[in-house]
Amino acid sequence: MKRNLIIVTLVAFAFSSVFILSSCAKKQVVTHEEELKAAPKEKAELEKEKPALTEAEKAKLAKEEELKLERLKELEEARRAEAIRGKPAIEEKAIEEKAAALGFDEKGAYRERIAAQVEAEPIYFDFDRSFISPEYRTILEKKVEFLKEFQEYSLRIEGNCDERSTNEYNLALGDRRADSAKNYLISCGISADRIETLSYGEERPLALGHNEESWAQNRRDDFVLMKK
Repeated sequence: MKRNLIIVTLVAFAFSSVFILSSCAKKQVVTHEEELKAAPKEKAELEKEKPALTEAEKAKLAKEEELKLERLKELEEARRAEAIRGKPAIEEKAIEEKAAALGFDEKGAYRERIAAQVEAEPIYFDFDRSFISPEYRTILEKKVEFLKEFQEYSLRIEGNCDERSTNEYNLALGDRRADSAKNYLISCGISADRIETLSYGEERPLALGHNEESWAQNRRDDFVLMKK
């Protein structure tokens, strides 16, 4: 009898343990599910609480995106430029040959464009003076750069004067003005045998008026490039 009582007690205890564990597991599962269900709801409430963006803020964000896109484009262009510069010499030669076959001389076009600029820029002088003002030294330095890059060219400097004074005096003054420019070019490293000078005196005026405005345009040095 006692033995049976012990067995019954153990069976009852086992059933009680199973029921308790089942209840705990169910409770934990429900709690986890509730948490999962609650999260989106809380997120939605937080989104609802966020203030709406103002037009200025929207414009700022749009500008930032635009700047990012521009930066990406710049980086892409830089990469393309690097790729072009990094082409092997044989490929560059092939490109030049193809351009020549099409009748286009890129280097020649560049040279002619710079040469035209050299000839188109005179320098001017004060009345009865042959001193080169600082403002015109930068123009002479451009001519120096051209002559150093293109050794096949020489330069003729033509001195000019306004109509005042005698022909003889103006011819001498034109010489002094041309010599001033020549000496400046020599001081910058251009060989003297690549430069020649000529004076026209008052014989080649650009402006035909008889006033200071016209005279100022006629007191000048002109420059003519010549191939050796």
